[in-house]
Amino acid sequence: MDAVETEGSARAAGPSGALSSPARDAAARAALRLVPRGGVVGLGSGRAVWRLCELIAAEIPRAARPRAVVASERTREVCERVGITVVELDGRERPQLAFDGADEVDPQLRLLKGAGGALLRERIVAAAAQRLVVVVESRKLVARLGQSFRLPVEIVRFGWPETLRRIGALLSAPALRTGEDGKPFVTDEGHYLVDGQIPPTSDPDRLADELRRVPGVCDHGLFLREAHVVFAGADDGSHRELRRAEGATASAPTYR
Repeated sequence: MDAVETEGSARAAGPSGALSSPARDAAARAALRLVPRGGVVGLGSGRAVWRLCELIAAEIPRAARPRAVVASERTREVCERVGITVVELDGRERPQLAFDGADEVDPQLRLLKGAGGALLRERIVAAAAQRLVVVVESRKLVARLGQSFRLPVEIVRFGWPETLRRIGALLSAPALRTGEDGKPFVTDEGHYLVDGQIPPTSDPDRLADELRRVPGVCDHGLFLREAHVVFAGADDGSHRELRRAEGATASAPTYR
């Protein structure tokens, strides 16, 4: 991978139910080292982030724990369960760091996110923070975005069939996401989600720009410049640390 990389051991102690796996524990425990004492952090969504929440509660005394701005109602529930105080993103206090997961991470630390449906709020929380720390299992590292996951696009409900038609000019086989009951999946913000395949020859920067121009699109799952460091945990309990080189951008891959 053309990014700054270090190796390390991050063997987690005390697995916690369904949120725990060797790879997830390794990544979350590595990220735990960066969690500030006090202050405010941003927390995205997904199992790796929820596992990090459990570790924060287990390893950091209550009086020293940071408060958290959360990107999903599920993350709010996890924080309340383990004893992390949740605060609102009110514009007065900026999160020092945001911690989030990803569905895919490419060699330039560009991310594909949104399989869990919280992509719009995750974007807002990441933008508010000074830096974004990404916590993933190593299987999420891919050569090309769209290799394993379809790209989620969050859209308003009004006129959604027309919005879906327009998205079809940019993504292959786009489809409205539905729940187990067959009804449209609804995000925490009350929007619908469309999932489509990224064409193999598509340029991520151009695709991101073109999707944003589609009337009815609120956001998409391409996070191309947000990540500053990625902790990728492996099944053997080790982790890899990937950092964006200082001053580099996703469109200019100058990773050392």
